[in-house]
Amino acid sequence: MTRFFVSLLLGLLILGPVAPVAEAQNGPLRIEITEGVIEPLPYAVPDFVAETPGSNQISKDISRVIAEDLSGTGLFREIPAKAHISTITHFGSPVQFADWKAINAQALITGGVSVSGNQLEVKFRVWDVFAGQELGNGLRFKGTTDGWRRMAHKVADAVYSRITGEGGYFDSRVVFVSETGPKNDRKKRLAVMDYDGANLQYLTDSSAIVLAPRFSPKGDRVLYTSYETGFPQVYVMDVGSVRQKVLSNDSGTMSFAPRFSPDGKSVVMSVTEGGNTDLYKMDIASGKRQRLTNSPSIETAPSYSPDGSKIVFESDRSGTQQLYVMSANGGEATRISFGQGRYGTPVWSPRGDLIAFTKQNKGRFHIGVMRTDGSEERLLTASFLDEGPTWAPNGRVIMFTRETRGAGGVAALYSVDVSGRNLKPVKLNGGGSDPSWSPLQ
Repeated sequence: MTRFFVSLLLGLLILGPVAPVAEAQNGPLRIEITEGVIEPLPYAVPDFVAETPGSNQISKDISRVIAEDLSGTGLFREIPAKAHISTITHFGSPVQFADWKAINAQALITGGVSVSGNQLEVKFRVWDVFAGQELGNGLRFKGTTDGWRRMAHKVADAVYSRITGEGGYFDSRVVFVSETGPKNDRKKRLAVMDYDGANLQYLTDSSAIVLAPRFSPKGDRVLYTSYETGFPQVYVMDVGSVRQKVLSNDSGTMSFAPRFSPDGKSVVMSVTEGGNTDLYKMDIASGKRQRLTNSPSIETAPSYSPDGSKIVFESDRSGTQQLYVMSANGGEATRISFGQGRYGTPVWSPRGDLIAFTKQNKGRFHIGVMRTDGSEERLLTASFLDEGPTWAPNGRVIMFTRETRGAGGVAALYSVDVSGRNLKPVKLNGGGSDPSWSPLQ
């Protein structure tokens, strides 16, 4: 194990303040759990070498996306090119580690790019500067030139994983509700984008209100609620073909708040029938439904545990909106939220260790996390209106909706680290709400 395989992110799960501290330059890099702010790890990523004619610009673009991915986590700090002493002119040439040590780069990322027609190849290496050795073996990705951003995200994921020991999340997408127009006449349509806001694609028009899109476990389908018929009904869409079909269209019922099971074969959702709202599970292939709750209260916003054995949901059965956990086959539910205020929109972490939620208390909204038994609650944000969390594939980052107050208020997407650090807006053209993160592509 190299010294970079340290618990760079383990401190983020500890329910207290943390900070990584590098020891003397000749000593091993360690993380010291103290207090205060996490000091980002300094790294350098010189422009990847253009190995064929016509690959110069794409080489620079790939390098910039990699840097944006890593620095955007708040865990890494790029050393700007103007501070570099050495230049990388050939991929595979010896690294002058003394030059990178002199500018305090602890990690170095080098790469080469070649283009042949519309075919693209990217190769790279990650170096531990102070140890003077490579982290793992060099890798290469092949694809087409129009997929260069995705290849850059793949490189960044590999670098992130090698340095932190954690899974990455850059090569992922987010489906959300794109919002345009004034608050009293808001137009909403489904859209999908890369995690960083690039490659935006609209999936529906604005002729019908759409809500709560949710990616399938493979990222190939999307569940959502639409008012196309005048009443809320759950639809499923194939992202590639943009073909859709209604899942639940029983006369006299309304369905909403859908979520895929971990195997992607069934859906859990809220169904309102006869004035009562309960949770149902539906087999997608057969359309067969199974009732999971039977209560005069409102049961909604279900989310499966990663192993598919349990469901967390919100209910007002206790008189206020709270969170409950039950078997995926229904039965008795256990309340897990006991703090002040109301709780909703729970989402189980991909790691299975935490549940994210929305909390409303004393006129403020919060995004928070708690253990699956309700213990160790932490609030990560506070605002006029924060709601609807979704987890990154590695369970380290949460994206959510933040809306500003007043008649001119707008909805936007934000992300925050599971520690409550690195709160920032997601780059969007226009407004957005109801995000759902895909798995790694």
